[in-house]
Amino acid sequence: MTRHDDTLPKETFGRLRRHMSPALALSGKFAGQGEVEVSGEGCEVVLSDGRRALDFGSYAVTLLGHRYPAVVDAVRGQLEAMPVSTRTLSSPLAAAAAEEVVTYLDSPLRRVYFGTNGADAVEVAVKLARLVTGRSTVVAVRGAYHGKTMGALALTSHERFRTGLEPLLGGVQHVDPADGDAVRRAAAAGDLAAVVFEPVQGENGVVPLDTEVLRRWSDDAKRAGAFVIADEIQVGLRRAGERSLSLAAGLPVDAVLLGKPLGGGVVPVSAAVCTQELYQPLIEDPFRHTATFGGQPLCMAAVPAALRAVEAHADNGARVSKALETLLKDLRARFPDVLTAVRGRGLIWGVDFATPEYAGETVVGLAQRGLLVSPCLSRPGTLRLLPPLIATEADVRRAVLLLADTVEAARRTIGGRRPGEVA
Repeated sequence: MTRHDDTLPKETFGRLRRHMSPALALSGKFAGQGEVEVSGEGCEVVLSDGRRALDFGSYAVTLLGHRYPAVVDAVRGQLEAMPVSTRTLSSPLAAAAAEEVVTYLDSPLRRVYFGTNGADAVEVAVKLARLVTGRSTVVAVRGAYHGKTMGALALTSHERFRTGLEPLLGGVQHVDPADGDAVRRAAAAGDLAAVVFEPVQGENGVVPLDTEVLRRWSDDAKRAGAFVIADEIQVGLRRAGERSLSLAAGLPVDAVLLGKPLGGGVVPVSAAVCTQELYQPLIEDPFRHTATFGGQPLCMAAVPAALRAVEAHADNGARVSKALETLLKDLRARFPDVLTAVRGRGLIWGVDFATPEYAGETVVGLAQRGLLVSPCLSRPGTLRLLPPLIATEADVRRAVLLLADTVEAARRTIGGRRPGEVA
C-alpha cells in the first residue's frame, strides 16, 4: 500500500488558522477526518487520502455535478482566447449569454444584468426598483435569505447575519409569509418600490411559500405601481423542478434572479433577468450600476453550455427527485424521534432534526462516511440535500443509506441527553 502523504492537509489547516479562520480549520479538519478536498468529478469529491464523497451539498452550486465536460470545454476554450474583457469594447460572449438566458426563460423578461454572485443580482434589482419608482419601501419575507452584502442583508431576515451591523438599508419591511394582505397594507402608505421573495426559502430550511399568497402579493404590488422580484438563485434552473418556479406559476414578476448553478458549477455567475420597465435605468445609462467582473468572458462562455446541459438532464432530475422523496419519507417514518419533518421539491430537500445537536452530529458524521450535505446556517436543526441532475437512483439509495446509518449513530451517541448536556 502506498503511504499517504499528509503534507497538504497539515499545510492547509495551518494556513487557515494563521491567515483565515481557526474555526474553518477546525470544522473542515473534523468533517474530513484530517483530510482536505483535492478534486471533483461528476457527483463525487476526492479527498487528499483518496477517499471519495458523494456530493449532495455544495450549497446548490453543483447542479450538474463537478467539472461537467461541456461547461469545462467552453470555459477552457475561452481561457485560450480571451479570459477577461476590456470593458470598453463589446463582448460577443456576454451578448450571446444574455440571449441564451432570455430564450431559456421564454417570458416577458427580456433584459439581463450579469453579476458574480447572488447578492449582486439582489442589489441591482432593488436599486432598479427604487430608481424607476422613486420610492424606498421594499417588502421582504420573514425567514428570507438574499445575501450578506449591506443592501442584500437588509432583505435577509436572520439576526445571526444582521446583529451588530444595523442600521442597514432603510425602508425594508419583513412580513409574515402567511399574511396575504401584507403587501396591500404596505402599499397603502404610497411608498412601495418592490416586493422580493423566494418561492422556496432554501437557507430557512427549504420552506415553500404559498403560491396563492405570492399571487396576492404580486397583484397588490402591481396595482400599486411597484415591482415584483423573485429570488430563484438557489431554486431556479430545474433545482426545484421548473426553469423558474414563479414563471411556471404564472406570477406577474418583473425580475427573476438566477445564480449558483448558472455557471455550470465551474465559474461564478449570476443574473437579474428583468422586464424592460424595471431595467430602464440601465438602458438610459448602462454605467449606473456596473461590476468589474460582471459579464466576464470566462463566465459568459459557461452560461449557454450550462443551460443546455440542465435541460438535457431535466427528465433524469425528475426521476431522481421522486426516488429521493420516497426514501426520505420512509426514513422519517423509521426515525420519528430524531427526524421531525421532511419537505422539499425537485432536487432540494430539507430534513428537520429534533435538536440542532442531532443535526450537527449528523452533518459531520455524514462527511466522515462519504456524503456531503449543506447545513442551514440560520436554521441549525435542518440539513439540506441537494443532489445533482446527473445523479442516479443508485446514488440516491447510497445517500439515504448513509443518512440512515449516520442518524442511527447520532441517536446512539446523543441518546436521551438533553440538548447541550455533556456525555
